[in-house]
Amino acid sequence: MILLGLFTRPVAFIASGEMAFAYFIGHFPRGFWPIQNQGEPAVLFCFIYLFLWGNGAGPWSLDHWLHQRRAGGRGNS
Repeated sequence: MILLGLFTRPVAFIASGEMAFAYFIGHFPRGFWPIQNQGEPAVLFCFIYLFLWGNGAGPWSLDHWLHQRRAGGRGNS
């Protein structure tokens, strides 16, 4: 859904939580720092998903297309 840009914000928020959960369950017991416990990918994806949650999908997403369609194509939003 994130790849298509459909319901990007809620899906990215859930995915970010899943990555945080995966880090704390799978990597954190082996050490505090991600470089120490090989948890870099989980932390990276967590912050990427948080960025997508805060920023949205962008102008080439299905969310944007649906919003423009509902608004009748008015405006630049």
